[in-house]
Amino acid sequence: MSSRLQISLVAGILIALGLGLALYKKIELGFPLLPGQRQVVWTLESKISFIPAGGPIEISLALPSSQAGWVVLDDHFASSGFGFTVMASNGDRHAQWTRQSLDRSTTLYYKLQIYRADNVGLGGGPVPDIEPPELTTDRQAAMERVVASLQERSSGSVSFTALLLQQLVQEQMDQDAAFLFGNREESKLAVVMDVLAFAGIPSQRVRGVFLEDGRRRQQINSLVEVFDGKHWTIFDPTTGQPGLPENFFVWRRGGTSVLDVVGGLSSQLEFAIVKNTLPIKTVLFMEQQVGEQPLLDFSIYSLPVEHQGVFKGLLLIPVGALVVVLLRVLIGIRTSGTFMPILIALAFIQATLLTGLIIFLAVVGAGLWIRSYLSHLNLLLVARITAVVIVVILLMAALSIVSYKFGFNQALTVTFLPTIILAWTIERMSILWEEEGGHEVLIQGGGSLLAAVLAYLLMSTALVEHLSFNFPELMISLLGVVLLIGKYTGYRLTELYRFRDLSRPDK
Repeated sequence: MSSRLQISLVAGILIALGLGLALYKKIELGFPLLPGQRQVVWTLESKISFIPAGGPIEISLALPSSQAGWVVLDDHFASSGFGFTVMASNGDRHAQWTRQSLDRSTTLYYKLQIYRADNVGLGGGPVPDIEPPELTTDRQAAMERVVASLQERSSGSVSFTALLLQQLVQEQMDQDAAFLFGNREESKLAVVMDVLAFAGIPSQRVRGVFLEDGRRRQQINSLVEVFDGKHWTIFDPTTGQPGLPENFFVWRRGGTSVLDVVGGLSSQLEFAIVKNTLPIKTVLFMEQQVGEQPLLDFSIYSLPVEHQGVFKGLLLIPVGALVVVLLRVLIGIRTSGTFMPILIALAFIQATLLTGLIIFLAVVGAGLWIRSYLSHLNLLLVARITAVVIVVILLMAALSIVSYKFGFNQALTVTFLPTIILAWTIERMSILWEEEGGHEVLIQGGGSLLAAVLAYLLMSTALVEHLSFNFPELMISLLGVVLLIGKYTGYRLTELYRFRDLSRPDK
């Protein structure tokens, strides 16, 4: 059997297999082929880590309920050899892990799926009792002066809180306020709650998570809620703005702490977040069936959420690779390396196209100029490449600092550019300039940018992102297509244009 026939047979099998699995998920499991057809569903995975201190261990995690229009679809727990119970008291639910002893650090997981049913607020709720803070003599004197100053300039509890947070955010505090808040960032919210309690304003914390797709190791955040006698008003202490943010999922309103660990040290609660557009019934069905049909269900939703966010970007790389293959094999556009345009396209996705292009051209242009000086020093290859890497990092750091000082925060995404690839690209372009001249550098550099831009435009399309994440088995079909293209031996489009005169009849 000839190699061409073998490739055709293997490619056909791969294409059919990938399409067949995708059709199975569409028909049998109800996965949508188009984005936005169903409800947006967020998957949150909380990770509890701690170091055992010896003796019995008891871990209590407050569980969220349906608040502010959010609906909890389903939740899953990982006990990892612990005794596990879910307890309910006064409408609050807590998950409790217990164990007699443990000799190594461990991690516990709690995963839930939520969606936004409507855009309502938190509504009413019980007003907590005001507990005046215990203060030393000097702090109480400073507290009295701060509260008196704020009460004189405010008309009620809401304006009082707004003025207090405005001073904190803008760092325009007098000596008494600066003395109370101190320099420790983690204690400032506690001081805000003490000031409100000292002023006789009912208040409580609203703990939750800001929903951002692909976020990993996100900490729980706190908002401040005050009662004016009739209504509750929420403030974001980091910005001082009133109102509940739309992407804020309320985990716990008021009450005690979210996580309590007895018998452990250095406990942490972190969140990983992923957004998808699957129908609610499909998500539930998928969670139940993933273990029963491991050969057919190639969905990555069974992975930890932290890894799902990583795969969301990795699964776009084959799409960018297909663009490079088509441009080089069928069209004949020359690029500086095979995979450099793909990595640059991934950086464009994080930094936006225009910002990424400006940063790329600035760093490569300055790097080529510095590399031309290094060539006169007759350094060894390894030392020269290392020097270029250091120079590229310094250029990226300098560009970030200067752009931040001028208020161009988008340029801070320069860190997404692949440093080693940039350094190697500068080295290859410098050698190409010395051997072939500047014309060839412009051709290959322009071809690389063209491939990166086209790959970015395709990879950032909502349909491509949706299909690559929800139907990763289509990568099998994509592999078959690449194998077929790899056996192409005909003329490229650029060659047809180059030899176009040969096809003209003699006159």
